[in-house]
Amino acid sequence: MATEAKANIKAFNTWNTEGIAVDDPGIKPYVTIQPRYVPKTGGRYAGKDFYKSKTFIVERLINKVMVPGHKSKKHFRTSGHMTGKANTAYQIVFNAFKKIEAKTKKNPIEVYVKAIENAAPREEIITIEYGGARYPKAVECAPQRRIDLTLRYFTQGAFQKSFNTKKHIEDCLADEIVNAYHSSQNSLAIAKKLELERQADASR
Repeated sequence: MATEAKANIKAFNTWNTEGIAVDDPGIKPYVTIQPRYVPKTGGRYAGKDFYKSKTFIVERLINKVMVPGHKSKKHFRTSGHMTGKANTAYQIVFNAFKKIEAKTKKNPIEVYVKAIENAAPREEIITIEYGGARYPKAVECAPQRRIDLTLRYFTQGAFQKSFNTKKHIEDCLADEIVNAYHSSQNSLAIAKKLELERQADASR
């Protein structure tokens, strides 16, 4: 009975996650697709290193919507959406997923996971200093960082397109994920991935 009840749990009590798999072996251990009725742990695992890998991947997107991070070492554009309110971020992601389902006619969780796979950068650039001079060096991107960067670019791309426009953040976030799902450069995450890998290739 308990096993049957657990199997019937759906993300947001709406979408089933059964059958959704991560094809990229590099990030597969770091993408948790175990569903939650309400994807919110309240930061109870914040003090444990890498425990976010065991957090439902949708909840990690909600956390990024609350705090999308910095862009170009400066505070990113702020708006009324970015207030750190968990319920506001929850509703933004839930409404964005409903729009994704309407656009693609597919399970939005499956679309979202595939978008992460497509947009996760494999390489990046670091700066090394040798003899008083600085040189760029290409390095492999750690699996956990690949996901963190992708989620950051999803939220920053969405906020950038909705800032000072009449377009709602839910529509922009849905467009960002759908574009990444189709590997379109209209997605900031895809554009950033290609840029990073192009720079890394030139720095070998």
